[in-house]
Parts: sequence; structure tokens; C-alpha cells
Amino acid sequence: MAALSIYQHTALVSATSRNVCIDSVSPSSLKPSSRFYQNNLKIQSFPSSQHTLFSNYAPRRAVVSAVAANSVQEVLPPALDSTSEPPAIFDGTTRLYISYTCPYAQRTWITRNCKGLQDKIELVPIDLQNRPVWYKEKVYPPNKVPALEHNNEVKGESLNLIRYIDNNFEGPPLFPDDPVKKEFAEELLNYIDSFRKAVITFFKADEMSEAAAAFDYIETSLATYDDGPFFLGQFSLVTYAPFIERFQPFLLEFRQYDITKQRSKLAAWIEELNKIEGYTQTRRDPKEHVESYKKRFSALYSCHPPRMSQP
Repeated sequence: MAALSIYQHTALVSATSRNVCIDSVSPSSLKPSSRFYQNNLKIQSFPSSQHTLFSNYAPRRAVVSAVAANSVQEVLPPALDSTSEPPAIFDGTTRLYISYTCPYAQRTWITRNCKGLQDKIELVPIDLQNRPVWYKEKVYPPNKVPALEHNNEVKGESLNLIRYIDNNFEGPPLFPDDPVKKEFAEELLNYIDSFRKAVITFFKADEMSEAAAAFDYIETSLATYDDGPFFLGQFSLVTYAPFIERFQPFLLEFRQYDITKQRSKLAAWIEELNKIEGYTQTRRDPKEHVESYKKRFSALYSCHPPRMSQP
């Protein structure tokens, strides 16, 4: 039986399973070790006519897909702060230290989820506004997230961790094997900072050309290969989703700029993105992102109220 692609594996798990609202659980009522998992997958083949999620993208042939009898469900622990005791560091448990609000940490969290590693890599959220002293002293001296504790070592930097998790743990591969696609993947990785800076520039000024060009680049990238709504399978999900999640609602509210207007590929990408549970388990309320950016750019917007910028 052929191996599952990451898109087939995760998207069908999402499409056939019950959604879970992780934000409905009160963090104060949970213990850091409190987790609940259900992971009971079975493999079957069926015609693409029944394969509704892929009807616009998959060839009309039998495909191998994962169908979830029950999805992976996880109760998120509360963020650890300066009053919290540390976990039993270097006890053989693999831990991913994140912040619920950090996009760089979020993409390593998505990587963990999309590879189905919820029961292999324990999530340890850190309160960045009131971070515990022991995190810097005992876990990760740079005092940043994300960080991964594995095999009695702690590694950092989100892009390095994405590669490390993909190469050293089981689960569907996130990076393509084809040399040409692999080169394209590296190009996309290298473009992330330019993309982010171009959009942030639009936050600060009325000039939209740089941001528009950045979103056009994503639109073009999504059309490069016929891999479904995602470029290079779910590679784009891991690398770009946290930033699109934040930029879209803020630009819509404060610049009246719809990033999907005349960008059908990006619109389809966002639509399918929000069906994938490996991502939606990490997603925050758009209002939180808007409020966060409002605070960050409050002085700017109090002096120069946002105005219409998109024809």
C-alpha cells in the first residue's frame, strides 16, 4: 500500500473527525500534565468520487487515505509562569517549549501536530510576559521559544526545529523529496522574513505596494505545483500559516485590505487550512491578534487612523 502524503493524512483526519474547541477549556482548571489523546486511525482505499476534500485536486483514481475513527484530541495545559515549578527536565521525556502567542513557536507546534506526535512530544507552554527563571537557567539559556528537549539536549530556532522534528521523528514527511521541489522549499523558507517585513511595513504606512507584492508571491507560489491547495503539500502550512493567521484579520480591520481579493489560490489555501486539525488546534481567536497589534501600533493608529487602501 502506498505511503500517505501529509496532506492526505491530515486533511482527511480533519474532514472526518469532530472539531474540538481547545479555547473552551479554562487553563486555570488544568494541571500542566493534564492531557487526553485519542488516536485510532485506520487505512483504506476508496474512489476519488468519495474523496470530497480532494475532488478539485486529486486525480480520478483510487487513493490511499487515512480515515479517523477518532481524531487526536488534546487538552492544552496552562502557560507556566514565574510561580510555576519546572518539569522534570532531562528525565527522558521529549518536550516542546512554546508560547501560545508566538508565531515562531506556533509553526513548530503545527509541525508536531501534523506529524501526529502529540503523544510523543509533550507541550510545555511558557508565559513570555512572566517567564519562569528556571527556563533560562535550566532549560534554554537564550530564554526564547520555541525550544525542544530531546535526548538530553535542548535545541532552539524554529526553522531548525521544524527540520529536526521532520527528520528525527515518525510521521508523514513535511519536506519534499524531489530535488527541484526541495530547492523551491528552501526558497520559500528564505522568503519568510522578507514576507513578514513587507507586511509589517504596510501596518506602519499607507503604502501597500510591498505588502501586495508579498501576498502576490504567495499566490504565485501556490500555483507553481499541482499539489492541491497547498504548495509542496503541507510545507506551506507549517511555514506561513502563523503569519497569515495574524495578518489577515488585522489588515482587514485596520487597512480595509482583503488579502484574498483577486488571489483565488490564497483564498482556497486559507479555506482548506482551517479544515486541518493539526493547525486549528494551534489557532487563536482573530480578535486576540487584532488586539495584540493594536497595542503594538497604538501610537501610530491614534495619530493616523487607518483608511481605505485597496481598490
